[in-house]
Amino acid sequence: MKPSIDFCPYCLEPLEGGFQQNCPHCGKSLANRNPEGALPLGTQLGGRYTVGDYLSADGDGLAYRGVENATKRFVLIKEYFPVTLCNGRSPEGALMPKEGREVLFKTSRMDFKDLYDDLCRLTPATGLSQILDVLEENNTVYAVEESEKGMTLTHYLTLRSRNLTPAEARTLLQPVMEGVTLLHKAGLIHRGICPDNILLPIDGSARLTGYGTLALRTGGSELKSQLYPGYAAPEQYSASEFSGRYTDVYALAAVTYRLVTGQVPVAAPQRKVRDSLESAHSLENGVPTYFSQVLACAMRLDPAKRMQTVPELMSALTDPSIANAMFERGDNQISTKKILGASLVVIFVLVALLLWSLTGRLSGGDRPGASSASSEPAPSASPAATPTDENISIIPDLVGRDYETEIKGSTLYQNYRIMMTETHSSTVEEGKVISQEPMAGTLQTQQSPIIQIVVSSGPMLVDMPDIIGFTQDNASKLLDAEGIQYRMEIMENDGSYAEGCVAYCELDGEPLAAGTELDAGTAVVTIYIAGERDDSPQVDPSLLASGSTDTGE
Repeated sequence: MKPSIDFCPYCLEPLEGGFQQNCPHCGKSLANRNPEGALPLGTQLGGRYTVGDYLSADGDGLAYRGVENATKRFVLIKEYFPVTLCNGRSPEGALMPKEGREVLFKTSRMDFKDLYDDLCRLTPATGLSQILDVLEENNTVYAVEESEKGMTLTHYLTLRSRNLTPAEARTLLQPVMEGVTLLHKAGLIHRGICPDNILLPIDGSARLTGYGTLALRTGGSELKSQLYPGYAAPEQYSASEFSGRYTDVYALAAVTYRLVTGQVPVAAPQRKVRDSLESAHSLENGVPTYFSQVLACAMRLDPAKRMQTVPELMSALTDPSIANAMFERGDNQISTKKILGASLVVIFVLVALLLWSLTGRLSGGDRPGASSASSEPAPSASPAATPTDENISIIPDLVGRDYETEIKGSTLYQNYRIMMTETHSSTVEEGKVISQEPMAGTLQTQQSPIIQIVVSSGPMLVDMPDIIGFTQDNASKLLDAEGIQYRMEIMENDGSYAEGCVAYCELDGEPLAAGTELDAGTAVVTIYIAGERDDSPQVDPSLLASGSTDTGE
């Protein structure tokens, strides 16, 4: 496999007469410096891409700089090259799987190709680095990714002199969270979200890269795993546990924690021994309590108790009232009554000051020529005092009210502009208000103040898909695409089931048939995956009981 360079892979200028030792334009050496076993500098892939310098390696394969020949633009090229399954490369450049590992090599190569084919169809998209092409050559697969000028989030954080505020962190990560939500809708889980894999392009918003197969992001798998301590969820450290959308929720919360506190979260294995993770609020006073509690909820060690979806995380980090509504249904409760009580105290003080100001002016203290000796003392404000200024109003309590019958068109709320959005809820009746912003009791001074309300559209009902016989990864994709919560368990396999595939499903201990309607907000389906086949001969228990050792000879 000889390199073929018609242009400089560094400055992209044409090379007269083909390969040369040094570029006559930029002066850089064109000698191959890539390590043994990697593709040489100048290798052509599919006649469309030129391989440049070797960059890095992980359990999935090797990464190179590259150039798209037709457009003369820089790209990143990732080659599937699992070191645990390969014996190196033939003189022609083809990968050679290890003896006895051929089947596993092919199946994991298929996983690699399927992942990048899905990403190629899904991108470009907000918050996701684009996969431009996927091609097969040299008995392996190559994924071509866009190459953007900029820096990683890790590098950016080293240049800052202070932590990000919660608002700054939300703004920076917003596109990434939107991209991860899109991945989840397509049935894909990233499993490698961390500052190293978030790019900050010079002329654009943050983008997520660092894609990898399930085996790469799982400890104890057949590949050399690559996990990111502090950001990898606890379930990723064991091949017997299963990751899902909640795995990416943990990582996004961990990145947010790093942005607002300046500290990398305690690694999950250490937390499982002794959970010494400090709250974000205790490390940084500027982090609101609700924001800190949302991060704690999203980083729970038990996936079943963790916040489950990225949209939930985004909403809770943005809106305290949504966060409070969530916590009131869980064990991290923020007392809305206490918050409302504190707000009423503040309102009372403001009203008292307002009345004091008004009565002070009416008593003559502000009239020209009025004598201060003849001024009467202003009456004190009583707890029953209410604002009298026509431009002042107190936000009413709409939570729990029916939008259609009690709010929409009601004359009680004609002085407010009510903005309504809907979301699924398994705990709030359809049509009822889940939350509002501003919260009830808030003092407003503008005319026709805006009240944003979130109304329940009822539970999200979906049909259980038919996944019997599906592989674990494909079953996960289908369930994630439907928004169904699930847990997976390995079951003993007497040879009746295909190894690594779904054997049967249960809900609340009862068999669950395909087509059954589920509440995606509350139902947690148990998926049983067939383990390794036990093909050993079975001995009649009666023979063991009688002590017989007759073999029939």
